[in-house]
Amino acid sequence: MPRKNINRTPPCATTTTQEYNMATTEQPPTPPGTAPPDMRHVTVAQGRSWPLPPGNLAAPVLGHGTLLVEYYAPRGSDPQQPHTRDELYVVIAGSGHFVTGTENGGVRHPFGSGDVIFVPAGVVHHFEDFTDDFATWVVFYGPEGGEPA
Repeated sequence: MPRKNINRTPPCATTTTQEYNMATTEQPPTPPGTAPPDMRHVTVAQGRSWPLPPGNLAAPVLGHGTLLVEYYAPRGSDPQQPHTRDELYVVIAGSGHFVTGTENGGVRHPFGSGDVIFVPAGVVHHFEDFTDDFATWVVFYGPEGGEPA
């Protein structure tokens, strides 16, 4: 199933405010696009354990204004499509290749734990040949269409 394009100002249509803010199941809902004052830190264990919203491959864990942080750990293949906002990946674990573009099969970039990868809005990209432990934070930010260069 393709990854839903949930990189709009959160929360998205399939994500409740409570799911979006990720504090705990006891956390009261907060206004869209904000995170509770005490929710400024999310551990990898929290991201890994949070249930995915229906139809999504990534779990929203933090949000503030236009900022949306997700935990993303595809298994087997990465079916994502280009996004409408700029995004940053911070690789938590694993290694593989990050592919950008479509011409001649795209350009492959090796990646590993701790790497940071930037993708402008609208650019075709995906992860390939990644290890079973691959996981990354995905940070969406800025306006639809991306920020000017």
